[in-house]
Amino acid sequence: MTGRNMRHVIRSPEEIVLYFSLPIMFVLVFGYVFGSGMAVPGDGSYREFLLPGVFVMTMLYGLGATASQIAVDAGRGVVDRFRSLPMARSALLTGRAGADVLRALLELSVLVVCGLLVGWRWRDGLGDALLAVGLILLLRVALTWVGILLGLLVPNPDTVSVIVFPLAFPLTALSNVFVAPELLPDWLGAVAAWNPLSATVAAARELFGNPGIGGDSWAAQHALLLAVGWPVLLIAVVAPLAVRRYQRLSR
Repeated sequence: MTGRNMRHVIRSPEEIVLYFSLPIMFVLVFGYVFGSGMAVPGDGSYREFLLPGVFVMTMLYGLGATASQIAVDAGRGVVDRFRSLPMARSALLTGRAGADVLRALLELSVLVVCGLLVGWRWRDGLGDALLAVGLILLLRVALTWVGILLGLLVPNPDTVSVIVFPLAFPLTALSNVFVAPELLPDWLGAVAAWNPLSATVAAARELFGNPGIGGDSWAAQHALLLAVGWPVLLIAVVAPLAVRRYQRLSR
């Protein structure tokens, strides 16, 4: 099932270009057009501050592809067809999750190359950098299950694409992806600090050795803990709901 989903990705290169173009555009626009006017705690490079946020943002927007593909399969009766075959019932969902992790690795690879070209670097060694990538992929796994549940609840690809952006954009805007929470008004900074995306972004910045580390809030001081805790909690809540919905599709 993972191979099937990856073949669909390969056969739709325009979809890959579309999903890659948005984060690359954010890097170029925010890094070069607005970067000179953006403040970074500690007066570091804004592009180094920005790249970990773009890595995480790409994982968030990737759930749109997950939800759309699941909705396509459910709407065309593919799910029912697979359920009638002598195969593990979990294969469709776990295969989708596995394909999304592989796709996320491809997306991260492209963004890392883009980041290196614009001056981003990891500063604290390869081991910490790989741990940061692991935390980003853990968040992607959690978001994959959100996308699976959404695709099963709304088996219409067009409707799913309309729903994803209004959900994803506020999460991105109310986080530390583009601006450090301590530079925001107090109440807005508190919201941004406790955003699950912010935890992964802050932990990635710390492990990469990029600027923007710090803050007085408990969330800022324990970013690594929250970067593990939020995705695990999300998987524990959403994955059983997705499996339950999947089991009820043909009833």
